[in-house]
Amino acid sequence: MPDDTRARQRTGTGLGLILALVLGAVLLTALPEDDSGEAACRARAVTSWDVDADVTEEFARYGDDASRADDWTGGDGTHSVRLPDGRVLWLFSDTYLGQVYRPPNPAGESYAWRDTTAPLVRNSAVVMKDGRLQRTLPAPLFADPAPGRWRWPVAARVEPRSPGSSEQVVRVVLWTRTTGAYPWIYGVPTATEVATLSLPGLRLEGITEVLDQGQVRDPARRVLFGTTALTHDEDWTYVFGGDDARAAARPASNAYVARVPRGRLADPDAWRYWDGERWTIPSHMEPVLRNGTDRGVGSAFTVARDGGTYVLFTMAAGTEGLTTVTSYWACSPTGPWHGPGKGFSPPLPERGAGVAAYNPQVHPTIGGGGLVLSYDVNWLDANGGATAQANLSRNVSLYRPRFVTLRLGPG
Repeated sequence: MPDDTRARQRTGTGLGLILALVLGAVLLTALPEDDSGEAACRARAVTSWDVDADVTEEFARYGDDASRADDWTGGDGTHSVRLPDGRVLWLFSDTYLGQVYRPPNPAGESYAWRDTTAPLVRNSAVVMKDGRLQRTLPAPLFADPAPGRWRWPVAARVEPRSPGSSEQVVRVVLWTRTTGAYPWIYGVPTATEVATLSLPGLRLEGITEVLDQGQVRDPARRVLFGTTALTHDEDWTYVFGGDDARAAARPASNAYVARVPRGRLADPDAWRYWDGERWTIPSHMEPVLRNGTDRGVGSAFTVARDGGTYVLFTMAAGTEGLTTVTSYWACSPTGPWHGPGKGFSPPLPERGAGVAAYNPQVHPTIGGGGLVLSYDVNWLDANGGATAQANLSRNVSLYRPRFVTLRLGPG
């Protein structure tokens, strides 16, 4: 997810997504224990991977279903969260609704296609039950906060309504972005918000701003949180974020991390940010992984735990940024992060200069024999205009998540 800023190109209708170039995976394997009884932290790297055809084909089936005209037919920014009743809520950023048509398409190719006038919304949510996608919630789920400003959902967690409460809700972290000129073709980073959804009905109860970045003069130094989140020992939720250090270049963003007591994601006063030595206020936060010549993250990287090791996956920096996923590892969310490791290249529905993979995300909520990760696919257009939109319409598989399962071994 060039860098994550280029992988996500805007179409003439407003299609946009940060090329948060990230991809990767991890199989949870048992690690030796240290003297404290905790799993030992050791270097980890991807040793093998497989395509997860079942989940990929389920999204193709649902997107191609022409029985309704108001449901999901394609999207990116793929995140998921398992609900207490076993359902999985899938969250997407820019999303095509409408219908998909069978081949032949107007270009004479054999791909399923959608009309170029298909509705496009800034975000959507799809409900899965027993491995089968069932319905799209009314879209957009999170309304634009103001003209020229929109919301993209990222990480989501189920947590108590308040600490110690028996009632649970879904918290969804949102990126708020504002229309901007080049190089901010996907929007200027503006704020991190948290939405609360009721359970089991998934009704939007409210949205709270947790970190305003509008006062940071340089947009490249603004940090949005929520690219990934994980809960450790039921006490803390670690929420990772990134800046857009090089908005129109290969992935070269800095990674940051915040910590929130479980049950307080929607409480701005509960968030604390790592400054290199301690948890503190946002103005003092410092990167936990800095960009460099051959290092750096896309602004939508993902993190998982493998025993006592934290593993971060992102698109590779430099010339491999559109095709190759690499990884870093650490013994703590705050680092130090070691890497990058040897990368791998996931399959694409088409091969060519315009097709890119980006924004992989860990999905521990699905899969059986390993940890499943998704990655988004898009068509890059240097001008971000009608050409990209036309290509996404002629072949709908170019704007849908694809899935892989990876295994880790000694790094």
